[in-house]
Amino acid sequence: MSNLLKVAVIGVGHLGKWHADKYAACADCELVAVVDNDIDVAREIAQKHGTRANADFRDILADVDAVSLVVPTSLHYKIAREILEAGIHCLIEKPVTETVEEAAELIEIAKRKQLILQVGHIERFNSVMIGVEEELDSPQFIESTRLAPFSPRATDVSVILDLMIHDIDIILELVDSPVQHISASGLSVLSDTIDIANARIEFENGCVANVTANRISQKRERKLRIFHKDAYLSADFQNKIVAINRKGETDNEVGIKNVEHYERQFDDNDALNLEILDFVNAVKTGKQPIINGEAGKRALEAAIQITSLITRTL
Repeated sequence: MSNLLKVAVIGVGHLGKWHADKYAACADCELVAVVDNDIDVAREIAQKHGTRANADFRDILADVDAVSLVVPTSLHYKIAREILEAGIHCLIEKPVTETVEEAAELIEIAKRKQLILQVGHIERFNSVMIGVEEELDSPQFIESTRLAPFSPRATDVSVILDLMIHDIDIILELVDSPVQHISASGLSVLSDTIDIANARIEFENGCVANVTANRISQKRERKLRIFHKDAYLSADFQNKIVAINRKGETDNEVGIKNVEHYERQFDDNDALNLEILDFVNAVKTGKQPIINGEAGKRALEAAIQITSLITRTL
């Protein structure tokens, strides 16, 4: 492998074009090609970055070290399997695959071929996560809310795989305990899949998470609230604020401990760029990325269980 990592982006639609931008700007990478079954779209992005356009991903396999796979979820497994079998490192946008079995097979191939398999759970790179991790102390109850206006673009999957899976991934990482039980409810409103969902995830260590996702809201909101024994933390992923309320040392006038409140504001960082730089670093060093295939499979497994529970009631 040369000093410059030869990369390509497969699927350069709404999100894939941003992947192409980040690779083109990366000093450690050479954007060899962009691929899209709509060749006109591929040519437009290729012209912007002075690279080549292809309609078939197989045409670039001999020329690259690593790829970002940014195609509909239904195509993830089929394309990623060929990419990995060809000896190419792969960053797959979330969710990793449609089924847990498919994810497990991709993980096995990557392990056998000694390749990096990363999953694009971008919220883990949100600057607010710094504050969450620094302030975190044995969470006992977690509440997450993720709201978005309706968009026809993502209705090929449910709101669980579209939005909620971000929070599922974060919560599973923060709690770090096996899931004991899940209950869920939801409904379809504007699409043919689930548009509103709520899940209660109970962990073996006693922590409980209440997770809500809604993609037919009139507003956007991405909030995570974490309750500890003597503290409450609220993380606003949209406005980049972490608010902390802790039980103080002194009693107030009614004999109850006072509450100490403070807030931390974080920079509006480029989470996608950090995700891609983590992928590039993993490929170059051989170290596991922050969100590897196992993390992607773990989040997918919980998301599928939630989807199944809701689907039974529809």
